[in-house]
Amino acid sequence: MPNTPLRMTTRRSGRNKIFRITGETSGHLLKYHPDRVPQDKKKEAEEKFKEISEAYEVLVEPQKRANYDQYGHAGVESAFKQGGFTWQDFHHFDDLKDIFGGFDLSDLFRGFGFGEDIFGGAFGTTTRQRGFGPSRGSDLEYSIEIEFEESAFGAEKTISIPRYETCDECGGSSEKRGSKRERCSSCGGRGQIISSSGFFSISRTCDRCGGEGSIIKTPCPACNGRSRVKITRNIKVKIPAGVDSGSRLRMHGEGEAGGKGGRRGDLYLLIYVKPHEIFERHDFDIYCEVPISFVTAVFGGDIEAPTLEEKVRMKIPPGTQSGKIFRLKGRGIQRLHDYGRGDELVRVQVEIPTDLTQEQKRILKEFAKATGEDSGPLSRPFMEKMKKLFK
Repeated sequence: MPNTPLRMTTRRSGRNKIFRITGETSGHLLKYHPDRVPQDKKKEAEEKFKEISEAYEVLVEPQKRANYDQYGHAGVESAFKQGGFTWQDFHHFDDLKDIFGGFDLSDLFRGFGFGEDIFGGAFGTTTRQRGFGPSRGSDLEYSIEIEFEESAFGAEKTISIPRYETCDECGGSSEKRGSKRERCSSCGGRGQIISSSGFFSISRTCDRCGGEGSIIKTPCPACNGRSRVKITRNIKVKIPAGVDSGSRLRMHGEGEAGGKGGRRGDLYLLIYVKPHEIFERHDFDIYCEVPISFVTAVFGGDIEAPTLEEKVRMKIPPGTQSGKIFRLKGRGIQRLHDYGRGDELVRVQVEIPTDLTQEQKRILKEFAKATGEDSGPLSRPFMEKMKKLFK
């Protein structure tokens, strides 16, 4: 790099920095993007970018900058490896990302002929490698049907789940017992493949051995080298009181076994509650309808009402109208992960007799004459409104 005076202007917004070198600003650096550089200028652009990177390394390292100020370019050459500055000497990739203002640096370097692997290590971008080491097991989802009462009070169930388990024969190692692994011929046992392009030296995980440096010579015959086998397990499940249809329960570590000794996945239970013949659920309250006779509605009396546990006696006051709701405190659903229960709401329906004897009809007609058609608590005010409407 020419012995050019270096100047640095710092503007802090988080870790953002802007620098100038030989008249270049960070905004002008994008002109070295390969899409903006003719084919015959790419080599020149590569050298320019290397020059900028070296300058930035000198600017932000106090000792290197002091050497440059005192001795010029010769003062910093000794700080780099033999042969001068290479990309391995650069340690400020995050700053370089800030300089480009969020610009995708992978596009820039791919244009210079570098692959994806450089960005995982150098620029902090995640590049998924095909690994051979421990891996987390998959999560499983299982639908389970329970009774209405089980949702109200909780229950214990046993379910059968087909899932992958660690191979008992090899203990998850994937290799036959007593066999020996052999050194990977692709990476020479290092687990890494090192390649160079221009001023870059790139190290990536070996695809053949997954970074382990060795490969299995004789796979386990029980699992065919997969480290896991599929079997059916019976699992005890505790259903908490208060669950409803659509509830999703998580059982930690009850999913599939991980590969190569990796941790297990989780099991998710999707709850479906069977409808009840009598009760309907609304949040943590339950509703039911109970028929009462015409006579009980008129004179009042005691009736039996069902609850989730037992039958209870309920008092009906005289003159009860059809559709009236009575509340039974604490007779509903147990609140999920909480104390107390909801209520039971009983709606009474007054039954109108349909199969009357002649004597019953006579008595009812006499009753109608004695009371009048508009003597009821609902019909009386209604008839008054009718009279006003048609005056």
